[in-house]
Formats: sequence, structure tokens, C-alpha cells
Amino acid sequence: MTEPAIWIVVSLALLFFGAEWLVRGAVDLAVRFGLTPLVIGLTVVAYGTSTPELVVSTGAALKNQGDISVGNVIGSNLLISASSSDSPPCCIPSRCSCGS
Repeated sequence: MTEPAIWIVVSLALLFFGAEWLVRGAVDLAVRFGLTPLVIGLTVVAYGTSTPELVVSTGAALKNQGDISVGNVIGSNLLISASSSDSPPCCIPSRCSCGS
């Protein structure tokens, strides 16, 4: 029981610090190339959110577990689609002329 818990904690720590290292390195590299903060933000966020899915799908494919790869892709796309389509109406005030 304790060995799986240790692996989970170690994996989460490695994931956190690896992601931090990836984002900081990408931002530093983009700044050196003179990219604007908007471009840096869009590309780093896109890359940072896609990398874990790529790693999981690649690992599952290498282990001949294609179902996990397909489920990962479908699940992540559904979550991104649902969250991105729902968030703009919640954040941007708008007026509705319903029935007038």
C-alpha cells in the first residue's frame, strides 16, 4: 500500500517541476527570439496543455494500449471544447434584448 502511494507522490512532484521547467524554458527561449508576450502566452499555453496528453498517448501506444490513447484524446478534446465554449459568456458581460 505504501509503495504505490510513494510512486504517486513522486510522480506528481516530477510532473509539477517538469512542467515548471518546460514553461520557464519556453518563455526564456521565446523572449530571446523577440516574440511578443501574446504569442509567447498562446504558444506556451498550447504546448503546455498538449504535452501531458502526448506523453500519455505515446506511452499507451508503445504498450499496445490503444484504447487509453483514444480515450485520452477524446476526453481531453471534450473537456477543452466544453470549457472554452462555456467560459466566454461567463466572463464577458453582454446585453440581451430578449423579447423586445
